[in-house]
Amino acid sequence: MPTVTFMQAVHSALKLEMERDPSVYLAGVDISIGTFRVTAGLLEEFGERRVRDTPISESAIVGSAVGAAVCGLRPVIELMFVDFIGVSLDQLFNQAAKMKYMFGGRAKLPIVMRANFGGGLGAAAQHSQSLEAWFMHVPGLKVVMPSTPYDAKGLLISSIRDDNPVVFLEHKSLYFTATGEVPDEAYTVPIGKADVKRAGEDVTVVATAKMVSEALSAAETLAGEGISVEVVDPRTLSPLDEETILESVKKTNRLVVAHEEVKFAGSGAEIAAMVAEKGFDDLDAPIVRVGAPFTPVPFSPPLEKAFLPKAENIVAAVKQVTGR
Repeated sequence: MPTVTFMQAVHSALKLEMERDPSVYLAGVDISIGTFRVTAGLLEEFGERRVRDTPISESAIVGSAVGAAVCGLRPVIELMFVDFIGVSLDQLFNQAAKMKYMFGGRAKLPIVMRANFGGGLGAAAQHSQSLEAWFMHVPGLKVVMPSTPYDAKGLLISSIRDDNPVVFLEHKSLYFTATGEVPDEAYTVPIGKADVKRAGEDVTVVATAKMVSEALSAAETLAGEGISVEVVDPRTLSPLDEETILESVKKTNRLVVAHEEVKFAGSGAEIAAMVAEKGFDDLDAPIVRVGAPFTPVPFSPPLEKAFLPKAENIVAAVKQVTGR
C-alpha cells in the first residue's frame, strides 16, 4: 500500500465517493481550492455542478445541505474552521439533527460536515478551537474524529454513505504530519468502533485526534520505565464505543483520558463518567484527565505551546495513576 498524508487520504475518499455516486457533491467557501488544498483539483474533475464555491455564509452552507439531503442528494460541506459553526447552529442542531426524529424516521439526512480544528499553527483564538463536545451533546448527530490517514479515508467513506448527519472533524496539524499506509481503493471503517492503537497492561490511555500520537509517544517513553500503556482511539465520539474502552479498563484497572480541547466539560468528561458508572469496580485508581486549560487558545507561539497538552502531560498523568 502507498504511504500518504492525512490530507491525501481525505482527498482520496472524496474523489472515490464522487466517482461512485453522482448524488455526492461538495460545497463550501473556496472549496474549489480547499482549505489546506484538501479538495484541490476536484472542481476540474467533476465540474461546478458538483463542486460548489459558496458565499461566506456558514448558515447558508449548512442550510442548503439540509434541503439538498432531504431531496435525495448527499452533500459534503466544508467549514473552513470549526470555530465558524456558531453562525449555523440552528441549521445543524435544530434542523439536520432533528428532522429524521420529527418525521418519524422517514426522512434521510445524508450530510457530512467536514471541519478542521485544533491548535499548533498560530491561528489564534478564533481559528484554533476544539469543539467536539458541542456536537456530542446533540442527539441525531454522529461525531467522527480520526487520527490516522487510514482511519480518515475509511471513516469519511463510511460517513458519506451514512443516511444520518455526520460531523467529520479533521485536526489541521495532522494534514501533513500524519502519514501511513492507505489502500488506493475504497474501503470503510465502521462508525462507532474504537481502535486499540497500542496494547498494554498497566494503564489505559483513551486519546483523540492529534493526542493519539502524543499518547503513543508517551507510551514509548513509559515503556522504558517499565510501565505498559494501552492506547485506545475512539475514532468516533458519538456513537461512542463504550465496550472497547471498558474492556481495556477491565484489563489495566487504570484510566487516563487525553484530548486537546479544554478539560472542563470536554469529551473526556463523558468518557470518564461512563467508565465511573459502568466500570467503577475495575478501577484501582482515580481517573485522570489531560486537556487544555480553560482559556482561549493563545496566538503567541510560546503561550500556545504551553497551552496545548502534549506527551509529557500524559506521562505525568500515567505516573499519577500508577503511583510511580
